Amino acid sequence: MTDVAARLEELRERGLYRRLRLIEGPQGPRVLLAGREVLLLCSNDYLGLAADRRVREAAAEAALRWGAGAGASRLISGNMEPHRELEDRLAAFKGYGRALLFGSGYLANSGTIAALAGPGETVFSDALNHASIIDGCRLARAETVVYRHNDVEHLGSLLRAAAGTPALIVTDGVFSMDGDVARLPELLELARRHGARLLVDEAHATGAVGPGGRGAVAAAGLSGEVDVVVGTLGKALGSYGAYVCASAETVDYLVNRARSFVFSTAPPPPAVGAARAALDVLEAEPERVERLAANARVLREALAAEGLAAAGSTTQIVPIEVGEAEPTMELCERALKRGVFAQGIRPPTVPEGSSRLRFTVMATHEPDELRRAAGQVGAAAREIGLLKSATIAA
Repeated sequence: MTDVAARLEELRERGLYRRLRLIEGPQGPRVLLAGREVLLLCSNDYLGLAADRRVREAAAEAALRWGAGAGASRLISGNMEPHRELEDRLAAFKGYGRALLFGSGYLANSGTIAALAGPGETVFSDALNHASIIDGCRLARAETVVYRHNDVEHLGSLLRAAAGTPALIVTDGVFSMDGDVARLPELLELARRHGARLLVDEAHATGAVGPGGRGAVAAAGLSGEVDVVVGTLGKALGSYGAYVCASAETVDYLVNRARSFVFSTAPPPPAVGAARAALDVLEAEPERVERLAANARVLREALAAEGLAAAGSTTQIVPIEVGEAEPTMELCERALKRGVFAQGIRPPTVPEGSSRLRFTVMATHEPDELRRAAGQVGAAAREIGLLKSATIAA
């Protein structure tokens, strides 16, 4: 047995082996999986725009006019009109002076954090931040200090202990595995008091929370005040890629120093065209954001009625914590047999002992089908003994 085969076997024994599932057709509230229609409750296509006719047509038109790819990095010959137009739109949408496109959310976070934090500086990172933030901290040559999840008192004590050291505070706006929201006003107050920068990742907030879907920063009334806002085009905006919003000076610095920007081919015109069309739809139809929030409430209430509590979640991300990896995946497979596709999430994505079913709602789901789905998941949990008289709490 090779060392790779042995490592794979260890993953299987620990219940951590992953495999790819094939979706046969476009994204939507229902999809074909292995030839069978199932309710999709693990997509980040929160507003149902990935398969929207207007978005698809915009991608096709951009491909015909500008080509399938950009051909080079933005600093070589890949800087094209669609990139600048979308950046201008995103900056205005978010309330910032400038925006800068990246190839993905992972590239945006890792490149931006590593560029903004250097030797002799400190990055303060929430314990439940996304992996792209964690890896950005690792790439930075600064010291990384992790503060307890959403614990501003703990962060304050750490900042006081590091007084005099240039600092960057980094947090998710909406936490991707828990569905709760960062305490942004308090974080910004701490940042200002200690002379630190604040970076907020809005990947799961843009298009999903805040006025007109402008995100958690806008919901807190802090548009233009938080130093750096990162967002994605691949979730609620239904396309692919990411952006950073900040001051003109900060964006200029990232153009020069963010390695994931400097050394990456520019985002392809079809993805850029699709994202711009999705932004048009979002601004014209803000009721999609309201439907998303309403659907999330329906699912949380229906799961709670089954004894499956999603404590802490206030957004479209609704996790049900099971604990260990094996029963989590058993519940995932039992629910799937009943026509509900909600992916089981295991370490290293979440901490040991906190494996969960992570439900994500879409604005295009119907409330009744969400209630039925909760009933099917509850029945599956009872089948395998996860639900008796006690509830499963997230």
